[in-house]
Amino acid sequence: MKHSISLTAIAVASSIASSAAQAGDGKLSLEMLYHPEQRVNFNAEPMTRLSWDNQNRLIESKVNKGAAELFVINPANWEKSALPADGNVLNILKAAKLEEKSLNKLADQLSARIKPEVKRYVFTYKNDLWLLDLDKGQARELTHTPDVAEDEALLSPDSKTVAYLKGNDMYATDIASAKETRLTKGGSETVFNGRLDWVYQEEVYGRGNFRAFRWAPDSKKLAFLSFDETKVPVYTLSGEHAQPVKTNRTRYPKAGDPNPITKLGIVDLKGKISWTQDPYAGKETLIVQVDWTPDGRLMAAWQDRVQTWLDLRIYDAKLNSAAVVKETSPAWTERLPLPHFLKDGSFIWESSRTGHHHLYHYDKNFQLAKVLTQGDWDVRAVHGVDEVKGRVLFTANERNPIGNDGYAVNLDGSNFKRLTEEKGSHMVRWNQTFSHYLDSWSSLTQTPKQALFDDNGTLIKLVDDAGVPAKLKDIQLATVKQQQIKSRNGFMMESMLYLPPNFDASKKYPVYQHLYAGPMAPQVRDAWSPNLFYHFLAQQGYIVWVMDNQSASNKGVSSAWPIHKKLGQLELQDQLDGLEWLRQQGWADMDRIALNGWSYGGYFTSYAMTHSKAWKVGFVGAPVTDWRFYDSIYTERYMGLPQENAEGYDKGSSVKAAKDLSGKIMIMHGTMDDNVHPQNTVMFIDALAKGNKEYSLQLYPGQGHGVGDAWQNWSMQKAKWKFLKENL
Repeated sequence: MKHSISLTAIAVASSIASSAAQAGDGKLSLEMLYHPEQRVNFNAEPMTRLSWDNQNRLIESKVNKGAAELFVINPANWEKSALPADGNVLNILKAAKLEEKSLNKLADQLSARIKPEVKRYVFTYKNDLWLLDLDKGQARELTHTPDVAEDEALLSPDSKTVAYLKGNDMYATDIASAKETRLTKGGSETVFNGRLDWVYQEEVYGRGNFRAFRWAPDSKKLAFLSFDETKVPVYTLSGEHAQPVKTNRTRYPKAGDPNPITKLGIVDLKGKISWTQDPYAGKETLIVQVDWTPDGRLMAAWQDRVQTWLDLRIYDAKLNSAAVVKETSPAWTERLPLPHFLKDGSFIWESSRTGHHHLYHYDKNFQLAKVLTQGDWDVRAVHGVDEVKGRVLFTANERNPIGNDGYAVNLDGSNFKRLTEEKGSHMVRWNQTFSHYLDSWSSLTQTPKQALFDDNGTLIKLVDDAGVPAKLKDIQLATVKQQQIKSRNGFMMESMLYLPPNFDASKKYPVYQHLYAGPMAPQVRDAWSPNLFYHFLAQQGYIVWVMDNQSASNKGVSSAWPIHKKLGQLELQDQLDGLEWLRQQGWADMDRIALNGWSYGGYFTSYAMTHSKAWKVGFVGAPVTDWRFYDSIYTERYMGLPQENAEGYDKGSSVKAAKDLSGKIMIMHGTMDDNVHPQNTVMFIDALAKGNKEYSLQLYPGQGHGVGDAWQNWSMQKAKWKFLKENL
């Protein structure tokens, strides 16, 4: 089988390696990378902290011993003038008689949040809410219930009221009087008012974000979600190394299980609740977005349970609603951002209806007025609409499929323009009038830079260009190459190679392959990210290989649609095509290839080791081993219901194929993983034992979906390195 290739050699290491030879042997050790007490910091100095305030000023901020130092920068000459001090946060906290041992850390955290235009900040101290008032130079307690935790505090737009959660109910406190009002009742272990349940925060609104309420623009009411988990099955984790043993009970819907019943309501500051009507009575749905329009109308995005469609609904004052935009898909529909409204009531809508993520201009009557962008590329983020110049500012991967650039396009679809010059991955931040933007960027060959530009993309000031960190210059690094590999279906897959120093193409090298492989989650990016573990392996004589299969590429959601209802199968086909390309190069020892992955990557590694014979060693981290064991919202998006796709679930299962294991595997899992439950590993090793297959198992007490404890992580890295040397 022949594969075409476009090869780009990246000279990351050439000049660095020569200096390393003069400075010493330039060798990395596992201790330098992972040992809790011997680890070396190879990071560059942080870039200048720059931001825009609401007066269109460019602000540099620093934190110095609990004090926020703010400077206004004149873009014309880069002169800095200190803003009048709002008071030393550390001294304000001391005056409030907070405990000495927590003062410095708390002061630094608050100082890092300070913006010139914001004078009030709410923070949590000993389970209570406090107000930092910079105008008055004081900190004072807003609530006094130290035995009950309060969290997810959010100030109203007018800064006069703070809403928050206590248990699973919503409360509000008036800032001036400190009077507390309970807004909802009925919160319990199974009913969450204003708080996201586990599966919604993990798979819909974002990991770690549990807030399920939004202030209205008038600061008089809040939209919120309520969840009833009564029918959701409970999963119990037990793995803390404490006596008596601690357990963690979470209501967790696995594929096909009952989901939480979700309601959308509005509550005013007196606690009066108005519930919206379910527009899809009798159907299982998800509410995936909630917010307000600029003129104060409630809006929400709804999807069906298996996420084949999405409706944007806007509500009137009586909470009657209409689906103003409808999205459908031949496979699944992604959760989409809410609209970007213009002053005339029209809005910019982001959609992946063509298989690529693009921009559409709808008029105030919700009729499509203009397709603004189109093509085999994707808009990554909308930064705003410059209504004076009549154009939308956004980032996209139009030029570079593994990077992104800043762009502008007129509201009539004309004058499409790329603003950023250097190739790589750009993070663009515009000021409020869209006259200037800050750009932070890097590439595979370029260390991070930061600069100020005008609205035409003309450079005004290069602010940061730190170059290669000093300590990294002493290290003998691998030669890094990025290439595209054509799959048997003609798709150009992105990959990277780390070749050993003094690489000799006439020799054969063992290969360490890392992947994630999950839908729209690429590992190959045009950004500076020197993974020193890969360079360590290269120094030890291994080739490191990273390749994104088609569905992982994030080159349009349509690139992932072919895996619908058959996870594992096409990903394996693509990865085998990648190995065929490796074989054709002549320098890879195809009998000595190790595969490494965590989470979805752990799933794929377990799948590949039980469905092929291509890999000799597999490192299986926190794996899903049968999609029936993973959560409903993620799994059903890609696989449908197990009751309706039993064959797809069976073919995607590592448990059912455990008897066919080929090669040596090391399985790793945290005992308190509330995301991918240890049940997956337990079921897998049970099936391996019954199939008379050997395995190595590493468990990490008290650890979740990652191994965050420094000593346990060190133990894991040592075990992996030993396993690799002994088995590859």
